Amino acid sequence: MSIDRGAVLLRIARSAIEGAFGATSYVSDPAPWLAEPGAVFVTLTQNGGLRGCIGSLEAHRSLGEDCRENALAAAFRDPRFPALEAAELPITRVEVSLLSAPSPLRFSTEAEALAALRPGVDGIVFECGRRRSTFLPQVWEQLPDVATFMAHLKQKAGFAPDFWAPEVRLSRYTVEKWKEAVPGRVLA
Repeated sequence: MSIDRGAVLLRIARSAIEGAFGATSYVSDPAPWLAEPGAVFVTLTQNGGLRGCIGSLEAHRSLGEDCRENALAAAFRDPRFPALEAAELPITRVEVSLLSAPSPLRFSTEAEALAALRPGVDGIVFECGRRRSTFLPQVWEQLPDVATFMAHLKQKAGFAPDFWAPEVRLSRYTVEKWKEAVPGRVLA
């Protein structure tokens, strides 16, 4: 994907959020690729700290719609944060991560699973029973050690950091990501 596509996705995400506050919404390019199925995560940050992050692990609607809906969800429905307020818009940076299709990892033990992870490259989906969690590849920046990364991923799914069971399933995906250079300004 080109940088132009990243700029379009960033504009779609920001304009969806601004539109919720009554701003004139950006009308995206009717490019055919926006109508294709796609899965994105939209991450909002303020002064380098997380302010919201919601996304789709698998494509289940058009890329343009997924970007819009996940931007709104990150701004207003992330259960970890109160709804974004209009006054926060000037300090909120938008990042869009376009996910590849997840592929299952094959392993017999936790040690084999950890050895299969590619720090800085893989986004990981952890599943066991009805519980599921994921970390985007960007999380490796804060958790570069594979064991620590996995422990936090287990906790996010509601398990103890040392939990392991034969029913654990892991999948990996990669992302293409774009981030506003400064809040409200698409790419540098």
